[in-house]
Amino acid sequence: MAHSEVLIAGAGPVGLTAALELRRRGVACRLVDRLPKRLPYAKAVGVQPRTFELWERQGVARAALDAALPLRGQLVYANGTEQARIELALPPRVPYGFACLPQYDTERVLEERLARFGGGVERRTELLSFVQDTDGVTSRLRTASGAETEVRSRYLLGCDGAHSVVRKTLGLSFEGGALPEEYMLADVELDWDLPAGYAVRSTHLDGAGAVDDLLVCVPLPGRCRYRTSMRVPPELSLGRRTAGGDGVAHGMEAGVVHGMEAGPAPALEHIQAVLDRLSPRPATAAAMRWSSVFRISHRIVDRYGEGRVFVAGDAAHIHPPTGAQGMNTGIQDACDLAWKLALALSGDAEPKLLESYDAERRPVGEEVVGRTLRNAARGVRADADDPETVLLREAQLLIAYPDSPLVEPGPAGGGGPAPGDRAPDCGGLRDPIAAFPLRLYDVLREHDHVLLLYADTADGARHFAALAEEAARLAHGRLGVYGVLPEAADPGHLPLPVLRDGRGEFRARYAPADGTAFLVRPDGYLGARVSPAAPGALAGALARVFAG
Repeated sequence: MAHSEVLIAGAGPVGLTAALELRRRGVACRLVDRLPKRLPYAKAVGVQPRTFELWERQGVARAALDAALPLRGQLVYANGTEQARIELALPPRVPYGFACLPQYDTERVLEERLARFGGGVERRTELLSFVQDTDGVTSRLRTASGAETEVRSRYLLGCDGAHSVVRKTLGLSFEGGALPEEYMLADVELDWDLPAGYAVRSTHLDGAGAVDDLLVCVPLPGRCRYRTSMRVPPELSLGRRTAGGDGVAHGMEAGVVHGMEAGPAPALEHIQAVLDRLSPRPATAAAMRWSSVFRISHRIVDRYGEGRVFVAGDAAHIHPPTGAQGMNTGIQDACDLAWKLALALSGDAEPKLLESYDAERRPVGEEVVGRTLRNAARGVRADADDPETVLLREAQLLIAYPDSPLVEPGPAGGGGPAPGDRAPDCGGLRDPIAAFPLRLYDVLREHDHVLLLYADTADGARHFAALAEEAARLAHGRLGVYGVLPEAADPGHLPLPVLRDGRGEFRARYAPADGTAFLVRPDGYLGARVSPAAPGALAGALARVFAG
């Protein structure tokens, strides 16, 4: 019987992210997928700014940026009349914008990065079943040769999609329902004169104001290329049939599915007929690369794992693709779980650390499922919040864990991020040796946990040396420690690396008092904010994560 510390089922973006996060922390894991190769279809195409922040820490942001198309906004039409022009302009403090990137390119950049750490995908290898006990999980696989084999792992992670074997074997509930409409997807070139980089949503409203016809076009890298979505005509309807045979009607269910023909595929004339009805400008579709019939469900599991087995991504939550939330949410699931698994496998984790995965991520999944379901019917612009809040939420920059069992309670004080909030980036930091300014994310990228100690004065910094030593001991050496000081401050000698807040951005965005400690987690969230930062002040926060 083969052995591995972690077995991951499913090599889409979520499984690849989990494998990469584990491998770059030195964890031996196996990643299996039943498909013979990456599928060449632009399924998930939207990449959120928060995902780029995580990719920066993983070392894949540059490759993704090179392959992606900037998403500038959305043009909204109803009955042929422009209703809104939504500009996706984020505040300057946000380091990345919105982008379009076909899922196969997302998988490519993740897989190439995974290879740098000695990892890869075992293709044509399918998880058939598993049993777990108190010490590990025994999984049965069918390999490319057709032979069946067993793998023993300490943990199993199910990233195996809407029809997840892992979820069904665990007996997790998957409550929700399905939207009655069926959709056509197609990857085509459109010769219209609309501005590049904008998505298009065009609807027809009936006499009562309800949507009875729909066209959505999302731009893709390439000349005049779009992924189009529209209602299915009667002759292509699938009725009650589902590809998975498990009652979950979600995803590509006709056309080319998993590399095989699976029912009637929309033809170019089907796409053109909808364009003729709904396109806000004259448009001809050409060069169709693929097409499919697509159905949408909204479901979420009752728990994100049990014992030594966990689910992430579509195996845990499915919902309408409105706002491109699904893949990005799954990637964040994988990041949240992977750093905790790595710490648990090292023996340095607090015994209940892995329970926080469900506590943190399931509320996020519930919110995303509910919001995308509402927005599918009314559009994102129907949100009652102010436009900047709506945009930051869609960018997934407002996700926070204030009620997490890992977060040390405490107010933000005079502004700035509170415990559980995302740690914002800032620029203009100066290292005393480097001749160029740094971003805070440049510093965070080199570590998992990071302790930032801010002081305006020597009195504010008087405990920093002792605090840094104590924190390193409590974290078993698994954290970096930095002092952050104003440009002109003189705290005396500090036996730790010091960064100068050359442009005052750290002070502006974190609003620290003199002598404040910020504990930043591996996924870029604040685990604690403590002021004044004296010895013992961080013991509780570190004890929530690390074994005593």
